[in-house]
Amino acid sequence: MNVKYKYKTKPYEHQKECLGKSWDKNMFALFMEMGTGKSKVLIDNLAILYEKDRINFALIIAPKGVYRNWSEIEIPTHMPDRIKPNIIVWKSGLTDKEKHSLRGSLGKDLTILVMNIEAFSSIKGKKAGEWLSKVFGSKGLVVVDESTMIKNHKAKRTKALVSMSRNFRYRRIMTGSPVTNSPLDIFSQCEFLGDKVLGFDSYYPFQARYSVMTRQHMGSVSFNKVVGYKNMNELSSKLEPFSFRVLKKDCLDLPDKIYTSRYVTMTPQQKEMYEDIRKKAVLMLDDNLITAPMIATQLIRLQQILSGHIRTDDGELITFDTQRMSSLLEICNEVSGKAIIWSRFRYDIENITKNINKNFGSEVAVSFYGDTSDNQRQDNIRRFQNPQSPIRFFIGNPQTAGRGITLTEANTVVYYANDFNLDTRMQSEDRCHRIGLKNPVTYIDLICDKTIDTKIVKSLRGKINLSAKVLGEEVREWLNLTT
Repeated sequence: MNVKYKYKTKPYEHQKECLGKSWDKNMFALFMEMGTGKSKVLIDNLAILYEKDRINFALIIAPKGVYRNWSEIEIPTHMPDRIKPNIIVWKSGLTDKEKHSLRGSLGKDLTILVMNIEAFSSIKGKKAGEWLSKVFGSKGLVVVDESTMIKNHKAKRTKALVSMSRNFRYRRIMTGSPVTNSPLDIFSQCEFLGDKVLGFDSYYPFQARYSVMTRQHMGSVSFNKVVGYKNMNELSSKLEPFSFRVLKKDCLDLPDKIYTSRYVTMTPQQKEMYEDIRKKAVLMLDDNLITAPMIATQLIRLQQILSGHIRTDDGELITFDTQRMSSLLEICNEVSGKAIIWSRFRYDIENITKNINKNFGSEVAVSFYGDTSDNQRQDNIRRFQNPQSPIRFFIGNPQTAGRGITLTEANTVVYYANDFNLDTRMQSEDRCHRIGLKNPVTYIDLICDKTIDTKIVKSLRGKINLSAKVLGEEVREWLNLTT
């Protein structure tokens, strides 16, 4: 990189290589596997362009579960302290005060607006994007994090984002898996970067060039169906000048364990149910007759609500909508290689297995919990550990499957619902982090902010054994968090 720049956090070699290749490009794609630090590269890119007086505004667009990581974790961690960015987080719209703040900040500090990509499916979000691009685009950078969210060239939000991006001087896309279902996924992602980036005016000539199609007949209706792909080497060569691809297995200097979080928003129904049980648990703490199992039951119920189900005192299972599953499916869409998904609840394991097989193919997920027979358990382990097997996801209960088995084919671990016990957490982490480890492992905790999720994950990562503190002030602190 032929530019002087003082990092706040030390980069890995692949991050320096990517930044050197991309920092001054008007358009660029960061195709970096989850856990390789693409967010840091983007933030350092912003800082360099700002200090070179090429930009004074950045619009970061990310999925709901990701966009708050930018404002609360990534930017504060990696943005140099000498730069004082004005960070605005999109909620349901931009107030007149925020618009005034945006205008007033130009030419002063770097202004960064963080938006959730789902907002661009609405008229309000689309209009906001158009306004931002016209007012700030000439000296601005726009980036779509997890750009597979715009792989559908027909979707309204894809069209809105592609149109809006044209006014920005710098454009970036970021994802670990640019091709999730087919190589054709890449078209609209690249279209966001600019017109004719791949040499085509529209999607259909692109499809004809790189796919094999056959005419299908269904009654009186006929349509073209993609049955294969062609000219893939040509497509790769077209991507190479404006993209950087790296996998964890290629990064020799990465730490063995990488921790991150994915935030999940509660539905109004969940908030109401959570608050009701939280208040009851707080009252129970003031009762001299309270026992550890009684308060533990209330904590478990709070966790169940966050997962979208609860069991009544009569044993009846009640289920309700939650965004936790959609956040998990987004992660599954992003990861390369194999992944382990842990939950302490039987309902979660069965529901996760069903949804993953429904969305990614009937032979991609296996489960391992109390109801799994001994023979089936061993067969599921064997198939998951086979690199040639189509099984990509292992869904298990950490109490049942968290000890004594080897799952070193996985390079991603997702905690859907944590156990309170530190030993259980450490044992479950080490199912893939052991002798035979092939790649660094990324650990992702699903978190509903301002709930017991936050405290549990913080304590477990801080190696605090929660099971020994069930009746202490720690629990009172969890319960007094407001929703």
